[in-house]
Amino acid sequence: MFDYSLAHWLAFGAAAVLLNLSPGPDLAFILGKVAQGGRRAGFAAMFGIWTGASVHVALAAAGLSVLIASSQIGFAIVKWVGAGYLIWLGIQALRSGGASLNVAGMPSVSLRKTFRDGALVNIMNPKMAVFMMAFLPQFVVAGAGSVAAQMALHGVLIIAAAALIEPVAILLGDAALGRLRRSRRAALWMERALGGLFIALGLRLATEKL
Repeated sequence: MFDYSLAHWLAFGAAAVLLNLSPGPDLAFILGKVAQGGRRAGFAAMFGIWTGASVHVALAAAGLSVLIASSQIGFAIVKWVGAGYLIWLGIQALRSGGASLNVAGMPSVSLRKTFRDGALVNIMNPKMAVFMMAFLPQFVVAGAGSVAAQMALHGVLIIAAAALIEPVAILLGDAALGRLRRSRRAALWMERALGGLFIALGLRLATEKL
């Protein structure tokens, strides 16, 4: 079981690393949370994103993602719910007016809420379901195990590849933005920028097509 050639692992490894290096909504969300609340918020967002990705991997392995990938109505429902949630998060950030900043000017971020938001943002992105159903089957090898098990394995390894990249991005982002967050004015503008980022991501998702 899971008997793959070296060429298979090299091809998959390169694809997984390049996939995680490519700028996308997940990394933008994580770095936005770093800007808002520092590395702890960034890691909470990252674990939330990974949780959402794990759900998509499980759905793809079970074949359920086909329902979203092949249904215009299903795709549209998930898309608009996800887009609406992102835009709502953005409006909340814009309307805070600095209310989320503590007396030191630092954002007061709920790690539990950040984790939840990360998971929901990823789960409610129908493009993730479509991607998993398009990407994972390319690495299924006849005779190497059940299709579901192979897809689950490669899906988990994609998340493992993210563990090599995203923590580094969080630490670098926190180091770069730490000084700015100590200024109440700068922290307020970063809060507004985060709101704008979430709204932009929501509008981008709303325009996605199957």
